[in-house]
Amino acid sequence: MLLTLTTTHQPATDLGHLLHKHPEKAQSFPVAAGMAHVFYPTAGEDECTAALLLDIDPVELVRGRHDRAFTLNQYVNDRPYAAGSMLAVALSAVFKTAMNGVAKSHQELADTAIPLRIHVPAVPSRGGPDLVAQLFEPLGWEVDARTVPLDPKFPQWGDSPYVDLRLSGTHRVSDALRHLYVLLPVLDNAKHYWVTEEEVTKLLRAGEGWLAEHPSRELISRRYLKHRKAYVRFALSRLAEADETDEDELDNALAEPVVAEEPDRSVPLATQRRGSVIAVLKAAGAKRVLDLGCGGGALLTDLLRETSFTEIVGVDVSSRALEVAARRFERTPERVRERLTLRQSALTYVDQSLAGYDAAVLMEVIEHLDEPRLPALERSVFGAARPATVVVTTPNVEYNVRFPTLPAGRMRHADHRFEWTRAQFRAWADGVAERHGYRVRYLPVGQDDPEVGPPTQLAVFEVTR
Repeated sequence: MLLTLTTTHQPATDLGHLLHKHPEKAQSFPVAAGMAHVFYPTAGEDECTAALLLDIDPVELVRGRHDRAFTLNQYVNDRPYAAGSMLAVALSAVFKTAMNGVAKSHQELADTAIPLRIHVPAVPSRGGPDLVAQLFEPLGWEVDARTVPLDPKFPQWGDSPYVDLRLSGTHRVSDALRHLYVLLPVLDNAKHYWVTEEEVTKLLRAGEGWLAEHPSRELISRRYLKHRKAYVRFALSRLAEADETDEDELDNALAEPVVAEEPDRSVPLATQRRGSVIAVLKAAGAKRVLDLGCGGGALLTDLLRETSFTEIVGVDVSSRALEVAARRFERTPERVRERLTLRQSALTYVDQSLAGYDAAVLMEVIEHLDEPRLPALERSVFGAARPATVVVTTPNVEYNVRFPTLPAGRMRHADHRFEWTRAQFRAWADGVAERHGYRVRYLPVGQDDPEVGPPTQLAVFEVTR
């Protein structure tokens, strides 16, 4: 498979400095299952073209694989010839420094948008030329995507699923490479390797500065992450955080729960929950408190009423939730409000500014995360922030049968990703405590039913080392 990158910026041979590949020297680089070759078909003062030729060994591509369900497909396919994820990986491997926008001898040029032309003769496009335009035109590229016929000699056979792609525009070289790195696999709607959590980080890194504002960012995220729902949802939440867009369609954690009250109880369950949390914090002697996943600020209001809490920080990934919380305290006296800080941050990413606090609260938060994201939250809260006390509350799914208006099998909130039994919650909490040097104890919130337990389960983590 072949990709060429051309510039007419003068002197055009400066392209070699930006790509860190000398125009007068052909170079080869080993990549997975093949070899990548870089050379310059044209290298003049007025025009310079760099070519990346990826030579894939079809046999090496499948050697060692244990999946033999489609033996013939392993050897008869388009992967060595069509520009998809393999070419994207080669771009990253061969032009990594250029993709990062670093060119010490020509840094000013690396930071400058220059005229570029890109040609990829065979791109699989599961969506045809229209999809190519949909993806590249919002980024400022002029797109010429022509469908490749199955065989020009037999037009009656129709078109292939490939396009001859030509792009032209004025961009930084680093941006052009990152556009290709993300969008080539998106056009193909496939990847030649297993997608893990690390792919979310790769997408966000390569998409920095452009993906958050792209009108097709949801489609891009879904295809790039191979439709892995948990990864896609997290990527979209991070993108929404980056550009502070309205997250109504991406985050409905502020929506009202399906059920909110215990049957036949005069004190609302939410009030009992906040009261239990504050009682634990006061007993621990906490003064500087984090409310992680503060939402609209209900717990923050109760925390501010207690003068023993001298510094309170509300943290949420949703800018909309923080706006709601900020409005809640607009009329609060300044001397009270100065104890409160609102911060936007994702709890699954390490934020060093959250370290050193006496206590942290995760009140009805963990169930809003996909379970595969819990280890990341564990690392950021219990590993990096490491407050002396951590209070976690979550619904007890066993108690759901006591809510007469809750249909069987339905969760209490539309945004819940899971609801745990008491045994499941204890297994998770015990594991967290053991891994991070805490001891943990459990308290009921609400009426402790002898058969199904309390409606809310609460864990108190106290650091031991």
